[in-house]
Amino acid sequence: MSAPEYAIESPRSRVQETLDFIVELVKIVAICASFLIVVRWFLFQPFIVKGSSMEPNFYNDEYLIIYELSYHFPKVFKVFSEDNRGRVLIVHPPTDPKEFYIKRLIGLPGERVRIYDGRVTIYNDTHPDGLMLDESYLPYGLQTFPGNSEEVTLGLDEIYVLGDNRGASLDSRRIGPIPVKNVIGEPVIRGWPLQRIGFISR
Repeated sequence: MSAPEYAIESPRSRVQETLDFIVELVKIVAICASFLIVVRWFLFQPFIVKGSSMEPNFYNDEYLIIYELSYHFPKVFKVFSEDNRGRVLIVHPPTDPKEFYIKRLIGLPGERVRIYDGRVTIYNDTHPDGLMLDESYLPYGLQTFPGNSEEVTLGLDEIYVLGDNRGASLDSRRIGPIPVKNVIGEPVIRGWPLQRIGFISR
């Protein structure tokens, strides 16, 4: 009676299995890294509020998640339309493209913005006689530019932004209109502080 035969695995096959495992692992890591890069650079990015210009709606050191995709293709997604007026945006000021400001969208491309007697009025094709904004997101009784007036006509590639804390905000009243290309995105999630975590309503 012959002795049973046993398959003997060669060292080379074990090395090959290890190499195959490493190759597959590298593929998985590369795919995950590519996905994260796309998410980070085209979809979402973190933002930390600095200053008091958007109080009482956003406070200093709050951690936000910014949605970006639509703002890479503004004409496709029509992000600068009447429906989006009043939306909060993250922008680069024209005076310093390395800085990030959080402000509220007030004037749309091609419109005329007038600030008088503490109120903001918009002039466009739909409202040739002017539309006085009902800014319910502001603290009760807060006025815009009290004692001062301003009127500016926006280019077709410009928007007008203001901070909610009108008395302590560096915005379009000081730095002028914001080029559309300088808009980064809009905050969609508040991640800090704990008591204010949640989705940000538009």
